[in-house]
Amino acid sequence: MSQDSMTKVMESDDLSRAKVIVAGTQRLIVTAALATVGYGAFLLAGKGICAGVLNSGGGFLDAGRNIVVSVPQCISLAQAPSGLIYVVIAVTTILAIRTVQRRAGTAAEVLRYIDRAAAGIIILAVAAVIISYAWFSPIPSTDWDGGGTLLFLPLAR
Repeated sequence: MSQDSMTKVMESDDLSRAKVIVAGTQRLIVTAALATVGYGAFLLAGKGICAGVLNSGGGFLDAGRNIVVSVPQCISLAQAPSGLIYVVIAVTTILAIRTVQRRAGTAAEVLRYIDRAAAGIIILAVAAVIISYAWFSPIPSTDWDGGGTLLFLPLAR
């Protein structure tokens, strides 16, 4: 085999490794983007209650059907995504790429680092949604008077 043909084989092998590495990196970035969008889309929730009505005499009735002078208050609770999760996803992506640049010696190591980071991002996004719904769903909106901050532990019933 001549020197020229050996160089072409080595360049071809390097190029295929580079393609694998670039494809893995793209997969990580797409996974992070989809996890971010999914987390933001699936975490929006709300609930509310208006415990009073207007009676025929022009007065107001509260939730217990008692006549009250003032308008009964409505309570509205909203759940929104946390910016901290977005930051963690971005930092995980950046650190995975930097770790690959510093430590990975082979294409297999590159893919291992990238795949682990992608799995961690997916687990984080799914766990954040599940925990948020588990925390938000049992909040008793009828027991809250609307003042201050409500910190509710669902398991403390």
